[in-house]
Amino acid sequence: MSDSTLYLVQSTFAHTDASINTLLQLYANGDAVVLMGDAVLFIEDVRLKNLTNIYVLENDAEILADTLPSSIQLMNYAEFADLVLNFTRSISLK
Repeated sequence: MSDSTLYLVQSTFAHTDASINTLLQLYANGDAVVLMGDAVLFIEDVRLKNLTNIYVLENDAEILADTLPSSIQLMNYAEFADLVLNFTRSISLK
């Protein structure tokens, strides 16, 4: 398990901007971010460009019109479960 933090950005579209601002204050190297629900609509947000280990669930990616940027990793639910198990700490940003 990792001492890093897994951030689950599960906010509504209206609150995702604030969630990203909070994420940027907390994020450290080695952390991972999963954009979920409406938050996936922010995958092109310039503030996320310098973050590594950003994931989107396949089911959530279906709402996107374009393909994912190369920095975003697509995963299924089994891979999501494996990712969660790699972290001792997770924070949900809503």
